[in-house]
Amino acid sequence: MIKSVKIENYKSIQELEMDVGRFNVIIGENGAGKSNFLESIAIFSAGIKNHIEHEFLFSRGIRVVNPIHYFSAFKNQPSQTITITIQFNKNKTTLKIKNDSQSIYYFTPKIEISYQTNGINITKKTTTINPSDMEKSHQYLPIEKLNLEEALNKAFSILDSHEKTLKRPPYKGEFIRKSTLSREKSSREMDNWSPDKFMGNIIIYSPENTALRNFYREGQIEPLGINGEGLLKLLKVMQESEPAAFQDVLNCLELFDWFETIDVPKDLSSMEDKVSIKDKYLTTLFDQRSANEGFLFVLFYAALFCSQYTPKIFAIDNIDASFNPKLCTVLIKKLVELAKKYDKQVFVTTHNPAILDGVDLGDEEQKLFVASRNKQGHTRFKTLTLADKPKSSTGEPIRLSEAFLRGYLGGLPKNF
Repeated sequence: MIKSVKIENYKSIQELEMDVGRFNVIIGENGAGKSNFLESIAIFSAGIKNHIEHEFLFSRGIRVVNPIHYFSAFKNQPSQTITITIQFNKNKTTLKIKNDSQSIYYFTPKIEISYQTNGINITKKTTTINPSDMEKSHQYLPIEKLNLEEALNKAFSILDSHEKTLKRPPYKGEFIRKSTLSREKSSREMDNWSPDKFMGNIIIYSPENTALRNFYREGQIEPLGINGEGLLKLLKVMQESEPAAFQDVLNCLELFDWFETIDVPKDLSSMEDKVSIKDKYLTTLFDQRSANEGFLFVLFYAALFCSQYTPKIFAIDNIDASFNPKLCTVLIKKLVELAKKYDKQVFVTTHNPAILDGVDLGDEEQKLFVASRNKQGHTRFKTLTLADKPKSSTGEPIRLSEAFLRGYLGGLPKNF
C-alpha cells in the first residue's frame, strides 16, 4: 500500500508531499488540483511500465494535453521535469519524466526511475526518441554505495535473479560478484518492493451512464474500462470464480430498498448483453437499460472494490455522481469496509458534502484532504484530522457535511 506521495512540477502542483491512507477523500473547489493529484499517481503507474504515450494515458483516465501542459509553468519557474516519488511500505520509487521533444505538439519523454530498497538505490534510465521505442533502451546502474562491496554484491544478486522481470540486458560490469544471498532470498526481496507489481495498473475511473447501460461496449483495458466498460463480463467471471465476492456485490445492492434480486447470465460465452433486475414492488423483470443511474453506479463500484481482477490501487473522480445525499454517506462507509476486506487502496474526489459524513477521521486508514491554491497558484493539500473537526457552541461535534458547507473546513470558492 502507498504510504506517502511527493509530486513536483506536474500541472498546478509545483511541490506537494503528503501521507496517505487506505481510503482517501479529496475535496476542494473546481480547479484546485484534485484531479491533477489523481493523474500524477496514474502517470507514475504508466511511467514505471515505460508507457507515457497518449493512447496509454487516455485509457487510464488521464487527460491528454499538449506536452508543455503536463509540466508546471508558473511565472519565473518553468519546468521541463516532472518528479513523482512514492513510498510503498518500506521501499521508495522515484519517477522522473523529462520532455526531450523539440515540438510543443508531440510528447517524447525521457524517463528515469530510481528504486530504493534495503539501503540500496538502483536507477533505471530509459531514453526515448519516439514513444513507440520506449522498450528499446534500458540501463541499470547502482548509484548509492553505503558499503561499496556489500551493496554491489547484493544489488547484482537481486538484479541477476530478475533479468526477465526487469527486461534489461545482462550487466557487463567488471566488479567481482561475491553475493552471500541465495537466489531464493533475492527473489523474495525483489517481490516485496517491485513497484510494477503493485503500482503498474493504477486507473482513474469515471463511470458514465451510457457505458453502464450498454454492456456490449468493450473497453481498452480489462476487466473494467474507465467509464464502466466490461462490467457484465466481470460480473459473469465473479459469479463463477469469486462467489463470495459476488455475494458482497449483491449485498451492496440492498442499499436500495426496492431491490429484490439481480440475475447475471452464467454462461461466459453467452452473447446476451443484459442482466435481469427484480423490483420487489413490480411483477416483471427489467434490465440495466431501465435501471436508475444510481443503481448502476453502485453495481459498478461494488464489483470494482470486491473483485480480485481489478487493480489493488485505483482512483475515482467525482464519486458522488448520481447519488442521493444519504446514499452518499452510507455508500462511503460500505466502500471503506470493502476496501479493507479486499485489500484495496482508493483515492476519490468529491464535491458532495454528504460524502464526508461517511468518513471516520478516527480511523487511521481513512484520510480527508482539502485541496486549494496558494497565492502563487500552487496546489496544496491540507490533511484534516479528528482534532480539526469543528464543534458547536455546546461542545458537540458538527457533522463534516455541515462544517464543509459553512466553510469551516476550507475547499470553497472565496471570490463570491
